[in-house]
Amino acid sequence: MSDPTRPVGPKIIAVANQKGGVGKTTTTINLGAALAELGCRVLVVDLDPQGNASTGLGIEPSERDLTTYELLLDDVALDSVVKATAVDGLMIIPATVDLSSADIELISNEKRSFLLHDALRQRAIDEFNLDFILIDCPPSLNLLTVNAMVASHSILVPLQSEFYALEGLSQLMLTIREVRQSANPDLRIEGVVMTMYDARNNLSQQVENDARDNLGELVFEAVIPRNVRVSEAPSYALPVLQYDGSSKGAAAYRNLARELLLKNAQLAA
Repeated sequence: MSDPTRPVGPKIIAVANQKGGVGKTTTTINLGAALAELGCRVLVVDLDPQGNASTGLGIEPSERDLTTYELLLDDVALDSVVKATAVDGLMIIPATVDLSSADIELISNEKRSFLLHDALRQRAIDEFNLDFILIDCPPSLNLLTVNAMVASHSILVPLQSEFYALEGLSQLMLTIREVRQSANPDLRIEGVVMTMYDARNNLSQQVENDARDNLGELVFEAVIPRNVRVSEAPSYALPVLQYDGSSKGAAAYRNLARELLLKNAQLAA
């Protein structure tokens, strides 16, 4: 039986695309920072064995004693894996390369697809008073990504403005449909965000037009430009909003955060 005195949990969004290099981690970090700047409390869950979200938010490898690996496989307490970042209101559960073996280790677990779902619904999550949890998925449709989809309310898809971008969405959509039919019937698409957009490039404009023609309102109005400041920020272990808050990249992620909040406010009304 549900507990009527328990607060409503945070909105959980998986940032997913099985293609690498589409701006998935960059979007997770900077959307999280933009939401925090707007007054939200945000937790990033680094579910990628590369650990780029952890590095990009300033968590050194020596500080990653307990990670998403231990959260999934060792049933550790939530408060022992959540770490603060340099951004007020933005926290992270970091990852290491240990996570790369999780797929094999999860196979024999009968609850293998629900481990992240259950971990993020511990009563301890209430103590963080979160508004959003953003899950940075690995660039593949493996068991880790399935865990993220089962745990989430919705999927945010970064779509690089390049040839064949839309064709790559078909397998992702198929996986989402399978998760809906089996483990998470309420899962929906939060939206598709165009990334690495170059307004001077006819191809970028054509891909955007094709995406909007095919996906309609699922495509966010906010578009993330190809921007040198966005590319430089991770090497300083900062979101672009902290690295150069006046850049076009920072402005684009602020627009995306505002659009996301507006969309969710309309759904709640």
